[in-house]
Amino acid sequence: MKFVDWFPYYQGIRAEFGYSTEKDQEAARALSGMIKRKALEPKVLQKKLAGKNVFIIGAGPSVADGIKIIKKNKAFVKIAADGAVQALLENKIKPDIVVTDLDGNAAALQKAAKAGAVMVVHAHGDNMDMLKKLVPKFKKVLGTTQVMPVENVHNFGGFTDGDRCVFLADEFGAKKIVMVGMDFGGASAYKDVKDPELKKRKMQAGKRLLEMLAKQSRSKLLQVSKKPVKGFSSF
Repeated sequence: MKFVDWFPYYQGIRAEFGYSTEKDQEAARALSGMIKRKALEPKVLQKKLAGKNVFIIGAGPSVADGIKIIKKNKAFVKIAADGAVQALLENKIKPDIVVTDLDGNAAALQKAAKAGAVMVVHAHGDNMDMLKKLVPKFKKVLGTTQVMPVENVHNFGGFTDGDRCVFLADEFGAKKIVMVGMDFGGASAYKDVKDPELKKRKMQAGKRLLEMLAKQSRSKLLQVSKKPVKGFSSF
């Protein structure tokens, strides 16, 4: 998604949740500096995703059921949204790509990175401390932002870790995108949620973005969930 097309959606999110564009931009610049010598190019994702079948794995309550489906379809590329990394590792499944703003299990994130997962690290105004803490521990990083891209930090669209995974797979031409454990509620199966109501509002914002993406995506969009997202078919 082009930045000019994405930015109006970001402005709506910023207004709804009270985020600061200036702080988001500051975080993007900070991440750019941190990964200057170890930044991955987007072509790494192009190679992994173009024309491929992809699982997007979230940490919603249904993720346990989704694990069985993932194990039956081993050829799929596995993109994990932050909190889902722990679920995969506990079930001896290695994520190929991890999309994270670093609020998940730090040990699980580091383990996935050491196992070879492409770490797509997102910078925003509220995670500066975690960027400074965890980014130095990753050997290679592909940076993302929700505001203006800067050197080595890209904007592929999306708001929460989960919907950013889908935007990422779509951006790089995945053939089929299947969401697993993406329940769009206020609960997570693998971490305590301090403010379930706020979490639910964020998930609903992410869901709206996916419904928008579904209208223009050239990928086949599917999901494993009892809560359908408009534009996604059942897998």
